Amino acid sequence: MAEEERRTTRKRTSRRTRAPSRKPRAAPHVLRPVEASPAAGEEGPAADGVIVGVGASAGGLEAFSQLLQALPPDPGVAIVLVQHLAPQHESALPTLLSGRTDLAVVQATEGVRVEPNHVYVIPPNVQMGVRDSRLHLLPRPSDRSQYTPIDYFLRSLAESLHHRAVAVILSGTASDGTVGVREIKAVGGLTIDQALSMGDLQGDRRVLCEVFPPGRTTAAAV
Repeated sequence: MAEEERRTTRKRTSRRTRAPSRKPRAAPHVLRPVEASPAAGEEGPAADGVIVGVGASAGGLEAFSQLLQALPPDPGVAIVLVQHLAPQHESALPTLLSGRTDLAVVQATEGVRVEPNHVYVIPPNVQMGVRDSRLHLLPRPSDRSQYTPIDYFLRSLAESLHHRAVAVILSGTASDGTVGVREIKAVGGLTIDQALSMGDLQGDRRVLCEVFPPGRTTAAAV
């Protein structure tokens, strides 16, 4: 009887001292951002190329024509012309420029994909920007003081392409382009001002742009 009591006591003691078994705790699940991969056929200037934004005044046709004529046949860059245009008149620039270069010259449309060896011309009465290798058109601001199409485009170019952004400012654009040039310069892009002399530069562009005389602007850009 005593022996049986001792066995019972040992069993109870063993139950009290034995550590309860626990299942191993699973490692916490960590959410990681998914890196987007480029879709098939979506390679282009925003991914690995250069876009040259050219700012010009309403009378900049001759200067831009000279720039195009100095280009090599296959420059390997996309060129976007942003010019001050009359808001209510259709632009004849695409037709006029097509006769002065072998590159394809088209008027920009909403969402058009920017391709190398093409020239895109801003339509009248809009502000235009670039994002994800595509051009986007916005209504022209009603306040004339807020209409700075060159600045608007160059700023979007700096944000989208960083060091692969190039700004070319043709003479006669007054102060429009100054802010955009500054932002392209800040992200490591190239800025070029076509000017006859330092005296032709407006405002801050004296220190923002590299100055090239007519005939050297294109060579510097490409």
